[in-house]
Amino acid sequence: MPDMSASASLAMTHLVSFAKEVDEDKVTPGVLGFIVFAAMALAVWALMKSMSRHMNKVDFTQAPDPEAEQAEQAEQAEPQTADTETSGQGKQKQG
Repeated sequence: MPDMSASASLAMTHLVSFAKEVDEDKVTPGVLGFIVFAAMALAVWALMKSMSRHMNKVDFTQAPDPEAEQAEQAEQAEPQTADTETSGQGKQKQG
């Protein structure tokens, strides 16, 4: 089995050289930015889970309105004499 210390030291040399290349004047979000982002992500996840739970409780079947049914039946039951009288004559202006 090869010695892991050689590869570890090689990796550390690359990381150290990379760390020296980072501009010290550059501002990064750091740990606080990560914590705030993680808290916001958890809040969004909790809200979506809650919304999903509430939406699953909603019953989307709509009960028919009895008043609307009665009005529709009464409309269909009436003889349509007004329509038959004007259908052959066309529309006339009243003025």
